[in-house]
Amino acid sequence: MLRSAYLIRASLVLALAGGLAACGDDPLEQGLYGGALGMGTAAILDGNLVAGAAVGAGANLLYCQKNPGRC
Repeated sequence: MLRSAYLIRASLVLALAGGLAACGDDPLEQGLYGGALGMGTAAILDGNLVAGAAVGAGANLLYCQKNPGRC
């Protein structure tokens, strides 16, 4: 039962994250949006908030640098 609740929360987070991914017009906004999304994901999944924010910010910045047409 606990595992299925975790999977449902993780699925919801990923679905919401897909709509917000790669937002931001400049690197500062991209980092802030990615960090906020990473922190929110970590909070929902009971993870480390600082690590979640760092990973989210870095991932969004990297994505936007590799795919500038999608940001």
